[in-house]
Amino acid sequence: MAGVGRTPLPLPEKVTVATSNGKVTVQGPKGSLDFSLHPKVEIQIQGGSITISRNDESSDSRALQGLTRKMIANMCEGVSKGFSSTLEINGVGYRAEPKGNNLIQFSLGYSHPILFQLPPGIQAKVERQTVVTLDGIDKQLLGEVAAAIRRLRLPEPYKGKGVKYATEKIRRKAGKTAGA
Repeated sequence: MAGVGRTPLPLPEKVTVATSNGKVTVQGPKGSLDFSLHPKVEIQIQGGSITISRNDESSDSRALQGLTRKMIANMCEGVSKGFSSTLEINGVGYRAEPKGNNLIQFSLGYSHPILFQLPPGIQAKVERQTVVTLDGIDKQLLGEVAAAIRRLRLPEPYKGKGVKYATEKIRRKAGKTAGA
């Protein structure tokens, strides 16, 4: 993946990018996102593409150049298409229910239900009480929320009970057998 930061980033339709005072603002049909630029990198907006350049050749500057390009690319994709993450709940009696605005109630085998408050910018849809789909324009925030929900009850390897990503494969272990 060497050289990712040097390649120009094409702008999707209906997406505008503006810079001011070391801050990049990306606006699109789904909303607006901001990102603070590091002083070691600069961006140039030319026509329908963005170029990220670095001030020196240090390894930190090269890493920041690639990071900045990927962050801006994720912001452009988020404000134009959005991101989605799906979680599955496995276990007898384990379920999720929407409660009010931006609140989800989880029953995950504890003695009490767990109320999870969604941050602004993240929407959730509960399907069949065992599938939770999260939507948002900020990829980083979406990943943090999905990981926080997964941490409520991590999937265990013996019966596979818990909250897991829809694409995740749980390696199952064989239980103990009675020895003679």
